[in-house]
Amino acid sequence: MSSVLSKRPSLARYLSIDTARRYGIYVFFAVLVIASGVFSPTFLRRDNVVNMLMQFAPLGIVVIGQVFVILVGGLDLSVASVMATAAVIATGFDGTNASAPAIFGATVAMCMCSGLLNGLLVTKRQVSPFLATFATAVVLEGLRFAYTQGAPSGNVPPVFHEMGTGFAAGLPVNILILAACATLFGVLLHRSTFGRRVFMVGGNSESARLVGVRPDLVRIVCYVLSSLLAGLAGLILSGFVGIVDNWVGKGFELDSIVAAVMGGVALSGGRGTLPGGLMGAAILIIVFNIVLLIGMPVQAQTIVKGVIIIGASACYVTRRRR
Repeated sequence: MSSVLSKRPSLARYLSIDTARRYGIYVFFAVLVIASGVFSPTFLRRDNVVNMLMQFAPLGIVVIGQVFVILVGGLDLSVASVMATAAVIATGFDGTNASAPAIFGATVAMCMCSGLLNGLLVTKRQVSPFLATFATAVVLEGLRFAYTQGAPSGNVPPVFHEMGTGFAAGLPVNILILAACATLFGVLLHRSTFGRRVFMVGGNSESARLVGVRPDLVRIVCYVLSSLLAGLAGLILSGFVGIVDNWVGKGFELDSIVAAVMGGVALSGGRGTLPGGLMGAAILIIVFNIVLLIGMPVQAQTIVKGVIIIGASACYVTRRRR
């Protein structure tokens, strides 16, 4: 009996594993920033830091929505297509600030429809999240190309340029928007009844149902939130880029999932934090930035992204086994 007990992991080991799981991503972020600054002095220059913040903001906003969806056991592959559609909508009016309310209204309507479609396919038709959200992305892409005839044109209203490239109090406006979204949805997820229901549904849907939670409704709301945040990110990115095409936001669907998993959000649902997902997004932006600073071609980002995906997958499997 004593030999069996001696083989059990000690409480100290459990605590060390839990501490590493909770705070390892933050330690890695700090080490990465220090190492990048030492390796490339340009990395810590103000203009480069500002550039990274502006790139981080739209990705971070998408990651917030992706975290909600993954926590309930889903995935959202339609976010990039939602972003591109929002960007096309932003140039579909007269290009003045007077059209901004109409653009916001049309974007919200489009996002609500795509989010509802995703949620209903997953919950009511039992379509896998991968296929459901991929199908929505394809539908939006077809509608987008049909509307633009493959060549979108028009001007982004100045207010969106301000959202994408402007400054307030010495900080980029888009990073302030991200901070507001992170605060609002962080409170919603970690300090509200709805947030507790998100974790319950992701952890054990049937148990959540037995205590009076409606899992299908929670999942649908999460998909709608993801689409709305992706639409906001698309409007910001259209202002940042300054031009619009049918592929604004391309790759954000994969980047947002990788960032969330790197930040400790379990693909099986029910475990993870919003700050962790945002930290994963920040790490991605830093890695992509340092690849360019050391003179590697842009194509190297794809290789690095693949390595990160492999590493994140390995870490996820390890955490799940533990």
